[in-house]
Amino acid sequence: MRATTESPRPNLLELLWRATPETSRGPRKGLTVDEVVAAAIALADAEGLEAVTVRRLAQELGKAPMTLYTYVPGKAELVSLMLDSLFEGMARTPAQGSWRERLATVARDNYTLYRAHPWAAAASPNRPPLGPGQCAKYEHELQALEGLGLSDVEMDDALTYLLAFVRTAARDAAQSDAERETSGMSDEEWWETNGPLLARVLDPARFPTAVRVGQAAGEAHDAAYNPEHAFVFGLERTLDGLSTLIER
Repeated sequence: MRATTESPRPNLLELLWRATPETSRGPRKGLTVDEVVAAAIALADAEGLEAVTVRRLAQELGKAPMTLYTYVPGKAELVSLMLDSLFEGMARTPAQGSWRERLATVARDNYTLYRAHPWAAAASPNRPPLGPGQCAKYEHELQALEGLGLSDVEMDDALTYLLAFVRTAARDAAQSDAERETSGMSDEEWWETNGPLLARVLDPARFPTAVRVGQAAGEAHDAAYNPEHAFVFGLERTLDGLSTLIER
C-alpha cells in the first residue's frame, strides 16, 4: 500500500472544540474554520439554509469549492458548527425570580435567537452538537431548574420539553413570515382582499362555532394567526404543564 502524507479529516467533535491544529488539515488556504462558519451563518440568515452549499459558500469566500473540504467535511458538520456558534454567542439573560420567571427567561432567549436566525429552529437536531456553545447554553439553562427538587433526569426532561415548544413556536412564526413574503400582503391586506369572499362562503348556520370563534380570534389578533401571541400563550401553558412536575 502506498503511504500518504495527507492528514485525515477531523471528526465533528474535533471541529466543534477546535481540537485539531490547523496545520494537520493540510496547507493553509488563508481561512479558518471560524471564518467559514461565519460566512455560512450570514448566507443562511440572508437566503435560508438551503442556500448554504459548498459551491455557493466557496463563491462567497472567493475560494475553490474543494478548498472548503479541508476545513469542514460536509454540510451536516457545517450546520452543527453553525448552530454551536449561534449558541455560544446568544444572549444569556440572568435567571432570576420564581421558577416560572426563570424558565420564561430561558424560553424568551431561545425564541429571540430563533427569530433572528429562522433557519436555526428547523436545523436544530434531536442530538445537539456537543460543542462549547451548546455546553455553555445547557449549563446556563439548567440553572433555572437547579434546586427545585427534581432529579437530574427530570431537569433534563423539563428543559427538553420547554425548548421543544420554543423551536416549534419559532418555526411556525418563520412560516408565517414566509407566507406573508410570498403573498406580498400583510395580514390586514390579506383579510381586506379575501374578507368579502369568506363572508359569503362561511355560513354561520353550517359552521356556527367556527365562525363565532374564528371571528373573535381574528378581531383580537388582527389576523387568523398571530405568532407572537401564540408564543406567549403557549409558553404559559407549557409552564403550567411543568408545574405539575415541579410543584407536586
